[in-house]
Amino acid sequence: MKNPSVAGLDRKRKLQIVGIMAGIFLLLGLLFAVMIYAMQTKSEGLKRDANAPSAYIYEEVEASNGMRLHVLETRPSNITLASIRNNISLTPYYGVNGGFFYENSLLSIAVVDGLPVNGAPDDYGSGAENVKYARGTLVWDGASDKLSVQVVRQAADLKVMDHTRFWAQGGISMSLGQDQNWLEQIEAEQAPYPDDARLRSAAVYNREGLLFLVVSSSKGSLQAFRDAIIEKVGRGMLVDGIFLDGDGSSQLRSAEKTLTGDNRPVVQMMRLVK
Repeated sequence: MKNPSVAGLDRKRKLQIVGIMAGIFLLLGLLFAVMIYAMQTKSEGLKRDANAPSAYIYEEVEASNGMRLHVLETRPSNITLASIRNNISLTPYYGVNGGFFYENSLLSIAVVDGLPVNGAPDDYGSGAENVKYARGTLVWDGASDKLSVQVVRQAADLKVMDHTRFWAQGGISMSLGQDQNWLEQIEAEQAPYPDDARLRSAAVYNREGLLFLVVSSSKGSLQAFRDAIIEKVGRGMLVDGIFLDGDGSSQLRSAEKTLTGDNRPVVQMMRLVK
């Protein structure tokens, strides 16, 4: 006959073993539940992003002057202009910020297929004009699939082969290839705060007809930003481009990177279509 104290000890050990086993099974169950949840979340995320644009190349580079650039490379036919009135990071779109604005009014041209993106053609701030000044405007002519920079005040003055098949984004002329007079040109176009250390944005293109949307995550002058782009973007074949709105408006969103500027909403963006 077992000693009662020994029998009690055996029961205690059994209870400890049962408790340990129950704990192990509970832990395994929790791990399994977490794994299932993670797989479902990943699957849902893939479904949500299934239609996200992918016809672009993202690159992050640092120029010798310290300017850090984030670049989206694509064909100009893969771009449209959109009124968003939000921070780009809070939209479902990929792309970069557009031109200048005040409150909800666009101060830069933003036209797609002959129509301004932010209102009726005769409305102030619709995107039908570069307000106050003739400024560098990046134009994609869909009929010829060519890019150009045209210095105009009104969208009606743009020269394209088919006025129902183009887009035009206003900004400030970069005057690439015209190093002798580019500073005079940005002064004539009243570029804001050219010498301040600020976040910067631009859209440039090269001899192959490729478009590069560029946003900095480090601050610098227009000179420093322009020098960095010439050094690092376009594979040494840049033709021309424009400065876009900068500082807190310098924003980018892609699968690889999101730059929020100072979290302010912007009126308009250059958006990747696919």
